[in-house]
Amino acid sequence: MAKRPRHPDKDIEAAVKYAEANGWIWTPSGGHAWGVLWCPLGQRGGCRFGVWSTPRNPYSHARFIRRQVDRCPH
Repeated sequence: MAKRPRHPDKDIEAAVKYAEANGWIWTPSGGHAWGVLWCPLGQRGGCRFGVWSTPRNPYSHARFIRRQVDRCPH
């Protein structure tokens, strides 16, 4: 398995590491997003969301990532 590339923003990188520590899985995205985070359920009906490469407000996007991880029912 290839190593995940670091996100250019330190706040978002820390939030992605937080998600991975809670069992979430990062996959590369084929579109505008830097990648996609998948919840531990990992199948249809599970939580997932895109991680942007250059969001308008990186700190706010990092808070969003942590909030999604904490609110996941799986």
